[in-house]
Parts: sequence; C-alpha cells; structure tokens
Amino acid sequence: MLRLILCLSVVALSAGCIRSGKSVTPRGAAAIAQPAGGLSASIAPELNAFRVANGKAPLVADARLARAAQAHGDDMVAQGYFSHTGKDGSSVGDRVKRVGYGFCFVAENIAQGQKGALKALAGWQQSEGHRKNMLSPHAMHFGMAQSGDMWVMVLAKPGC
Repeated sequence: MLRLILCLSVVALSAGCIRSGKSVTPRGAAAIAQPAGGLSASIAPELNAFRVANGKAPLVADARLARAAQAHGDDMVAQGYFSHTGKDGSSVGDRVKRVGYGFCFVAENIAQGQKGALKALAGWQQSEGHRKNMLSPHAMHFGMAQSGDMWVMVLAKPGC
C-alpha cells in the first residue's frame, strides 16, 4: 500500500502533521539568493503561481536552501526515518545555517510517498500548516529536493 505522509516544521510557527530532507551569513547581513537549478527551478512556476493567486509575492529559488533540503531528504532515506529533527538532533534552522544561509525566518515542509513534485506541492496546498508556510509573507527564498520517495521544501528569509 502506498504510504503518503505530509508533515511540517517551522521555527517561527508551529503546526501539526498529517499522514496521506559550514559558513554562516551573519545575522543582519544581506544574503544574496543563489540561483537554484533542478527541482527548485522546475517547481518555481507552480509554487509562485499559487503564491500570486493568494496575493503573495513570488519566491526566488536558492541553491543553499535546495542543498539543505537535499541533505535532509538524503539523511531520512539513508537512515530510515521521517522527521523534521535530523538523526544528529539538527533542526531545519541548523541545517540551513550549515549551508551558509543566515535567516530570520525558516520553515520546512516534508512529504513521503507522492508520485512527483507536483503531487507533493498539491498535498501541501491542501494542508493548513503547509499552506501557511508556502504563503508566509516572511518567506523570500525556497529550495526543494527529492530523495527516494521523500520530498523536502525549505522556505526562508535572510538576515533581519
């Protein structure tokens, strides 16, 4: 049976889960978005259409956030778990700092079992907490990754 799981974590917000991935920019310093290719670039039009349709500014894909998402997804697959807390005890904020993104807002959506990035995105749009993350007025950048049947999206705002 196909296992579908959606869950989210937010440093600044909290929400529940439903079933169905080292230099640091100093706080307050302006981080410059690094263009992300791959999955982040391919999902950006759908994510931004969703945001614009809901009165929010588009997000910019950021390679650092995509790397943080990929690392967490890869770790979950390799170690056989599904959680916002890494096996090393890390939070999404810790993982984002590890890839050199200093933040004042960060959120993470994770999913498992969806057949494609658009299905993961659609599932998150239907979940109140995940939707809130994707429509956050605080988010400026995002990165998304796939590892096996795991999907990870990280949304963030630099500095502050």
